[in-house]
Amino acid sequence: MGKEVLALDRKRADNGGMAMGTRKQRERQEGLWIAAAELPRSAGHWFYERLNQLLEEAGFDALVEARCRKFYAPTMGRPSLAPGMYFRLLLIGYFEGLDSERGMAWRTADSLGLRRFLRIGLDEAPPDHSTISRTRRLIDVETHREVFTWVLGVLARKGLLKGKTLGVDATTLEANAALKSIVRRDSGEGYQEFLTQLAQESGIATPTREELARLDRKRTKKGSNRDWVNPHDPEARITKMKDGRTHLAHKAEHAVDLETGAVVAVTVQGADQGDTTTGKETFIEAAEQVEAVGKEPAADAQMNARGLEEVVADKGYHSGGMVEDFKEIGVRSYISEPQRGRRHWQGKREEQAAVYGNRRRIRGERGKQLLRRRGELLERTFAHVYDTGGMRRTHLRGHRNILKRLLLHVAAFNLSLVLRREVGAGTPRGLQDLVNRLFFCFCAVWAALESLRESSCGSQRLLRTGFRCSRLRVSLGTPLEKQHFYHGLLDQNTTHSISQICTGDYRQCFRIRVVSFRRRFASSARRRGERFVACEVRAASHFLNEA
Repeated sequence: MGKEVLALDRKRADNGGMAMGTRKQRERQEGLWIAAAELPRSAGHWFYERLNQLLEEAGFDALVEARCRKFYAPTMGRPSLAPGMYFRLLLIGYFEGLDSERGMAWRTADSLGLRRFLRIGLDEAPPDHSTISRTRRLIDVETHREVFTWVLGVLARKGLLKGKTLGVDATTLEANAALKSIVRRDSGEGYQEFLTQLAQESGIATPTREELARLDRKRTKKGSNRDWVNPHDPEARITKMKDGRTHLAHKAEHAVDLETGAVVAVTVQGADQGDTTTGKETFIEAAEQVEAVGKEPAADAQMNARGLEEVVADKGYHSGGMVEDFKEIGVRSYISEPQRGRRHWQGKREEQAAVYGNRRRIRGERGKQLLRRRGELLERTFAHVYDTGGMRRTHLRGHRNILKRLLLHVAAFNLSLVLRREVGAGTPRGLQDLVNRLFFCFCAVWAALESLRESSCGSQRLLRTGFRCSRLRVSLGTPLEKQHFYHGLLDQNTTHSISQICTGDYRQCFRIRVVSFRRRFASSARRRGERFVACEVRAASHFLNEA
């Protein structure tokens, strides 16, 4: 018996004295009642907490509940999705880059931070994608447009909407429909059946796929929107996408404030319509939005007193009639003019004066500046809303359904402008990139300094005077917290804020150090005939400019 005990003790010592736990030992009966204070709570995402604070300060929930009350039954029935939660889900679609309502429902169920943003408890089930789609069908497009106008009012009160100069441009959105499903408008025949009938009429009784492809290759205007339509999405049009593919698509058009970058209006129209046709509707929508926002005194005080004065567009929007219409309503046009050759103006004196005035303006210094700014800000909105925002391909059908989603998607983009100015980041990913960008630039400068030190072949003077920059002290505190650090190259104490360093002024900060390196070591490098110092400094300057 004693030997068995000793052997067992020796075995326990070999195993570290740890006994094996079993799953059955962990089984226990849960309590019937749990105090609310004992429920686990997540800390929440800092970005979404700030966004919620912004919405609550402006009275977002009270507004949408008052606007959506008419869409719900007067008496309590089946629990529905609250309007504030529904619109927040659409905002999440932009900030998380989600292209479908299924993705929103899945992401909400997976993230504790988003649960806290939506005020969903851990013991509650998040909304299903069918509930989101049903609520979207329930609330009309005018209510979504009112929410978009409310967000513009928030921007105007923050000084981010002027309403003086607008830029207009359009892009294509891939439709949720396939070219394989198109049918003839007159007979309802499919594309394969139509080709088979053409082959039989040409003398081929039983055509093969190769013969049908050869026959179809010789046909002209084979994809005309006048002859073909998709039965699942009749408003989708056959068009050429930006990447060169031919697909069923819709056309989204933006009107952007060129002073602040805010999107003032967005419309969804047929992809086969020209810019001169769709541009008028978008301009009218933008003018109505500016007028509606200007009715609030607090917003009107921040906006342009004269209202809309200028419109800027590319050459696709240029036509004599459109330029003349802008002149009649007192709006200066800056529209690029395509090369059309010599024109005849008999009986078109007013149109001629408007076209010549537009040509004179775009050749001036202000016209060139506005056209450059149009290309920068308009393409930026497309990149944020459709590429990184996930709306390049739509999962909805019909212009009204797409416009509902797009209005809130663009409203989230406008809210990101407020957050970018206040906290330095417009999206959760951008907030994370701020720290990474600062750390990357610091490492770039440190690498340049180390390379200079190694190339100096042990020069004591270089070690004594050149590398006191290692005494840099910057702590990542709050975005607006000012930090003091000793500038080793300039031999002075410098004050910078973390927000300035993170939002772009860090380039000037590090560029000062590189210029100081150039001045300090230029004379010694020339005396010793060593060119590597200047080469390293130029490389560091280029590296920082690219960063």
